[in-house]
Amino acid sequence: MATRKSSAKERPSYRCTECGWTTAKWLGRCPECQAWGTVEEFGGAPAVRTTAPGRVTTAALPIGQVDGRQATARPTGVDELDRVLGGGLVPGAVVLLAGEPGVGKSTLLLDVAAKAADADHRTLYVTGEESASQVRLRADRINAIDDHLYLAAETDLSAVLGHLDSVKPSLLIVDSVQTVASPEIDGAPGGMAQVREVAGALIRASKERGMATLLVGHVTKDGAIAGPRLLEHLVDVVLSFEGDRHARLRLVRGVKNRYGTTDEVGCFELHDEGITGLADPSGLFLTRRDEPVPGTCLTVTLEGRRPLVAEVQALTVDTQIPSPRRTTSGLETSRVSMMLAVLEQRGRIAALGKRDIYSATVGGVKLTEPAADLAVALALASAASDSPLPKNLVAIGEVGLAGEVRRVTGVQRRLAEAARLGFTHALVPADPGRIPAGMRVLEVADVGEALRVLPKRPRREPPREKAAAE
Repeated sequence: MATRKSSAKERPSYRCTECGWTTAKWLGRCPECQAWGTVEEFGGAPAVRTTAPGRVTTAALPIGQVDGRQATARPTGVDELDRVLGGGLVPGAVVLLAGEPGVGKSTLLLDVAAKAADADHRTLYVTGEESASQVRLRADRINAIDDHLYLAAETDLSAVLGHLDSVKPSLLIVDSVQTVASPEIDGAPGGMAQVREVAGALIRASKERGMATLLVGHVTKDGAIAGPRLLEHLVDVVLSFEGDRHARLRLVRGVKNRYGTTDEVGCFELHDEGITGLADPSGLFLTRRDEPVPGTCLTVTLEGRRPLVAEVQALTVDTQIPSPRRTTSGLETSRVSMMLAVLEQRGRIAALGKRDIYSATVGGVKLTEPAADLAVALALASAASDSPLPKNLVAIGEVGLAGEVRRVTGVQRRLAEAARLGFTHALVPADPGRIPAGMRVLEVADVGEALRVLPKRPRREPPREKAAAE
């Protein structure tokens, strides 16, 4: 009997050299990483296989019998970072810190490494972006020299794993994960496949050794973390390091945290001697004056659960151009434009549309929450009427298109922070809750009521002409 041959031919398979995505047919653009020209043929179509039950490594236990002491956080020595992490670093945890270039990520982590080494915890700092001598110069500048702090300049994954075997650290810092590559994986360093492999290997080593790991991540031009989205799912904690490079303030926000909450924010000040945590950063956002100035208003914003007093400034000037300027710094342009429309329509303040409007915050803080609407509106109205607001006044509330002042979250915490800093008067929406002692609170229902706090400025008389002396 003739041997029966299979009529089905083995079909080739295609794989993306950047992210490793596979498909049965060729495509010009990878749907996973959106890269062009990276899909190449690599062999027959993968066979469908099933996984048989294997040997159990650790027996399942009732959840009440699981030892939770292994997940106890250990303080890093940097209080503001511990606040965001939920008390410190958990042994075996992997933390991803992402931020724009030059914001101070390396300086912060080198300070963390020095504090951990000073507490007799062996620390390994691996740099792939700088040489060892460059990191040593920064360490001298911020006083981060310790015998328990080991430094290595490596970009090869196998070399990094070799350093782990020789140093046996309790804390590993890799700066950055996009610069380390594995020779066994196709693709350039920083590519999808390389980042996935490097992160996976470091996470496995961290879990096996009970070693805390801090990874520095790059961001794209849109502010998102570079690399595959899988990277954020693999790590235990994702932190975002924010700040304007021209300002001293830096903020660390928790984006993901398996060991704590994500509503905490750490505040830092970057200076020539390094980076310092700010337990009370409100002073950076205020301008101390003896007398109030038109066009300024104070508000209390919530960064996570932390209330911060910030100052909003506005300036309106006459213009001769057909399209007046609208310039903002630290504020959302759309919300400032909305406040201008509300003031002109509901507040009966005319001629705002024919003037150049400039609005900004003090100290580089960014106000994005709607609770700052009332302060923005009062600052614009104060600048337009050239009359200052009363001294020691803060304004809190969201303003709607109908001119109503809406309630916001955390009013009591905001008022308590304002009272602590010495402010005695506040404009808030209705039903603010418990009022701190010594503070007078005025509840306003709409913008019209809020504008009544502006004093009527007396009309200025033109200067008299003096007769020339005979």
